[in-house]
Amino acid sequence: MKFKDILVHLDSSPQSMNRLDLAIRIAKEHGARLTGLYVVVHQQYKPEKEYLAQRIADIEKTFLEKTAGEGVESCWICADWPVVGLSVVEVVNYYAHSRDLVIVGQATRDQTKSSVPLDLAERVILGAGRPVLVVPYAGSFTSVGGRVIVAWRPGRASARAVNDAMPFLAAAREVCLLEIRPPDGQGVVDGFTPKADIVGNLRCHGIKVTEEHLVTGNITVANILMNYAWENGCDLIVMGASTSGKGAASLGAVANQMLELMTIPVLMAH
Repeated sequence: MKFKDILVHLDSSPQSMNRLDLAIRIAKEHGARLTGLYVVVHQQYKPEKEYLAQRIADIEKTFLEKTAGEGVESCWICADWPVVGLSVVEVVNYYAHSRDLVIVGQATRDQTKSSVPLDLAERVILGAGRPVLVVPYAGSFTSVGGRVIVAWRPGRASARAVNDAMPFLAAAREVCLLEIRPPDGQGVVDGFTPKADIVGNLRCHGIKVTEEHLVTGNITVANILMNYAWENGCDLIVMGASTSGKGAASLGAVANQMLELMTIPVLMAH
């Protein structure tokens, strides 16, 4: 069970190359084709910058050289759609629909000066229909998926995330299914712990999985997950991404907190 067709979104930021390096490692491990996607959008009344073509050419050259050097099958797409007002998100999601895995970057504060929207990761998670690996803007990552946390909450979002992350889980050395409950004990019905079934399901696939549950207290779920990952040397968090349920299509509080606080790659599925 492998990812065989991976899409990585690239831009002009310094963090983009770290994201590419990780994408190449994943593609190499899975024997996958890797597509690099650079999106050009045309804003209303915003003149084109003369150096854009050279920047795109430089990124394309780096992408092709790096993938060739690692023996990874590659494809380069510079999506320059001459439609005024079309967003980067719409273009990324268009290409994401036909891939196994989508890799995007965490937003940075200086991203306000870029054509890449601050909510790119959120909107790709909501619209891609595919698992989305979000890579932190700080640091570089030599590996992902060796020790994995599955943030489990019985329901559709977690079930989808586990299913979509199977290629990572099957290859992991260790998987911890972590259920975080509020202090009042919600999530347990008549002494039955719902996570037991998903543990059995993962073990049916030959996945080495342990289970643990924690209580939130006054600490946010995102902080608990990041602290647990740090203390246990984990390099990937898998979690479902629920919506806020407030009418507009937006991620729930936990997913948004994670997109802000993450320091290791997080795979989200909606």
